[in-house]
Amino acid sequence: MVAGGGPAAHRFADAMHARGLGGWHVTVLTEEAHLPYDRVALSKALTDSDVDLTLGSASMWDHAALNLVTGERVVSIDAAGKTVTTAAGTVYPYDELVVATGSDAARLPIPGAELTHVYRTLEDVWSINTAIADLTAKLGRQVNAVTIGGGLLGLESAAGTGQLGATPIVINGSPWLMNTQLDEGAGQALGRLIEAKGFTVHGGVFPSEVLSDDDGHVTGVLMADGRIIDADIVIVAIGVKPRDELFRAAEGETQQFRLGQRGGVVISDDCSTEVPGIWAIGEVANFAGMCLGLVAPANTMAEIVADRLHGGDATFPGFDTATKLKLSGVDVASFGDAFARTDRALEIVYADPARGVYQKIVTTDDAKTLLGGIFVGDAAPYTSLRPMLGRELAAEPGAYLTAAGGGNAGDEVLESQLPDDATLCSCNNVTAGTIRDAIGGCGACDGNAPVQELGELKGCTRAGTSCGSCVPMLKKLLESELTKSGVEVSKALCEHIGLSRQELFETIRVLELTSFEEIMAKHGSGAGCDICKPTIANILASQNSAYVLDAGRGTLQDTNDRALANMQKDGTYSVVPRIAGGEITPKKLGVIAAVAEQYGLYTKITGGQRIDMFGARLEQLPEIWKVLVDAGFESGQAYGKSLRTVKSCVGSTWCRFGVQDSVAMAIALELRYRGLRGPHKLKMGVSGCARECAEARGKDVGVIATADGWNLYVGGNGGATPAHAQLLAKDLDDETLIKYIDRYFMYYIRTADRLQRTARWQEELDGGIKHVEDVVVHDTLGIAADLEAAMAKHVDTYVDEWADTLKDPERLRRFRSFVNAPDQLDDSITFVPDERGQMRPATAEEKALAARQPVLIGATIPVRATPTELPDENEA
Repeated sequence: MVAGGGPAAHRFADAMHARGLGGWHVTVLTEEAHLPYDRVALSKALTDSDVDLTLGSASMWDHAALNLVTGERVVSIDAAGKTVTTAAGTVYPYDELVVATGSDAARLPIPGAELTHVYRTLEDVWSINTAIADLTAKLGRQVNAVTIGGGLLGLESAAGTGQLGATPIVINGSPWLMNTQLDEGAGQALGRLIEAKGFTVHGGVFPSEVLSDDDGHVTGVLMADGRIIDADIVIVAIGVKPRDELFRAAEGETQQFRLGQRGGVVISDDCSTEVPGIWAIGEVANFAGMCLGLVAPANTMAEIVADRLHGGDATFPGFDTATKLKLSGVDVASFGDAFARTDRALEIVYADPARGVYQKIVTTDDAKTLLGGIFVGDAAPYTSLRPMLGRELAAEPGAYLTAAGGGNAGDEVLESQLPDDATLCSCNNVTAGTIRDAIGGCGACDGNAPVQELGELKGCTRAGTSCGSCVPMLKKLLESELTKSGVEVSKALCEHIGLSRQELFETIRVLELTSFEEIMAKHGSGAGCDICKPTIANILASQNSAYVLDAGRGTLQDTNDRALANMQKDGTYSVVPRIAGGEITPKKLGVIAAVAEQYGLYTKITGGQRIDMFGARLEQLPEIWKVLVDAGFESGQAYGKSLRTVKSCVGSTWCRFGVQDSVAMAIALELRYRGLRGPHKLKMGVSGCARECAEARGKDVGVIATADGWNLYVGGNGGATPAHAQLLAKDLDDETLIKYIDRYFMYYIRTADRLQRTARWQEELDGGIKHVEDVVVHDTLGIAADLEAAMAKHVDTYVDEWADTLKDPERLRRFRSFVNAPDQLDDSITFVPDERGQMRPATAEEKALAARQPVLIGATIPVRATPTELPDENEA
């Protein structure tokens, strides 16, 4: 039996499952209604109540020997009878009991505490999200959101309230932020950076009362020094306390379990309690006098108990307190003896208060052995240094202080052979040796095949699958090991082009190459392939707005680009006119309706606020587009690696909650970036307030209105691996917003890999969103003017592709069913009416039936079919 259903419980069940269970049956009792979810990512749920934080694969619980029971809170343990009882009165027997009840949010012992919110569960963050939205609507202004607590959870909470459109205010009893992980210098640097992001920080004074009006609505926080801080909502994130009530003796009973001085049940190094058959893992477990709410030790404890139940002898090595995170775009990291408490420890420090950068490395007195470190503002050294904790450094300590001009000492670490027992991924306790073994030949793969891709490596070893901070080092180690084994780590586009896409883009741009033949003659070999041909066509289209099918480029394009339409499964095409910002007049709606009726097309409103018409034959496309272009429509480019849509809510024009005109901004952005081609499709969204009805943070570029301007988010994607966009800049005016988007798009187009979405591109950039901010906002590379000029050229030379096509008889020759018989139609295209009053492609069985009984099926639609020519359901 497992009491508790948080991350530690999930990891234990997963560890048992990975070991084949071996005759064990595992039942997990969780009081929450959800599958176990990632509490570390609660900030995502704070700003997006629809995000899915479920841990692992839900299918794991389908195993016959794994049973997850939700809504069942264990309230007592009968150690003698080996049973647990839940709040519902259900009694569950056990052979072994694993307690993973975690912790509760600590509460403030001050008047008015009952009016505050806490930050611990999904319900907690959903409640905060709803409260801020309701208060914003009620008050008609920006909400003052006060977070009490300047630690990890407090700053995460405050950042989330800022993203929801509130004014983030932090109250911290300590003189500096994150005082548990950071020393004063680092804490002060973090404070400056956080305040520069729009936070207000009150440090060194404790709150004494939460104030409210006669109706019980929060109005402020009274501080111990007499000040009153205005507040509309108060969130308490001052820490957690172990949920150890199961181990506490009831009145009149003898205490069976030993509890820590500050709570938590005491465990030995095998994670067992003093009572045989009862184990404790995660935040409820007290080891060496400590209970810690970190992922890595909880995972390690879960693995140890699973190992012990399968006859192993694993032991808990102690807590790894390493922390690396990004708070509102600010990198923060600490590990090891960050406060230099070791006798005669040396502290090598670089501090730049003006830039908000603080880097410190702690070593032994001979400056050789690494003991710990702290990094704020620039945490680049953390990745290389963290695995070297307790070992001799490969270079003198100053070489790792990148902010002070230190070199790339991380590469030297790899060259000096990172020891096999060095922990590379602390979240999942994966060593460098395990990584090397997988690269040499993964036992989980068929034939013990060597691993040569980062994704495969993560899947085989679990490294990099939790917090992700070790991924850069993981990638370096993979490339280093492949190089040592004689495997060339190639960045070539394909077998015909030895350059990467980025290198090829720059080469074409600088040398002003304009044709496939010219490019292949200088930088390629052979006739090309389905990788390099469309990539070159895309790069040429990105650098100039010439007609994409002219000058021999038509043969390079993918099927959709060649037809200027999306091919569907039955060989017909869809027609998608641009509807900028989702705004359309009734007259234009009538044109679309007339076209759809005239050609018997299936119609659907898309997720991007456009109307898609399906079922057009190739030879019908010019006829359809002639009608649409004459009515003022242009291509929506649903077929290209280009800007698709700019989704918008109705904004301040009509909505009572809107604070900016989101429709006008969406239309302006769509008309500016229409036709812009890149490595992958691009989507945008504009929301008129923090309620985020346009789902802007799910787009490559998202714009959300504030009372002071626009917040700009970048790198959001849907698809198989969705990602939320990250905040790039706040409260921008219209001109600055467009300038930053110009730079962002052009930088992405120039540097991303083939078919790489913006989210994956940002993840793989060294420095991530911070690097993007440096380039786009601060122009650290000095290329902003060049990027803006490139975008201006695109805007000035844009021409609608379908309007261009209709002007040229030679271009129209492409749109024929058969080249040798231009007047013959493809009679294999067959439709049948669906159950909702429109038509759909016929199935193979329906086509066969139509061939035998065409009168009964009546499925083939003639060119220029009208609805009256479609049989109804009874006739079919």
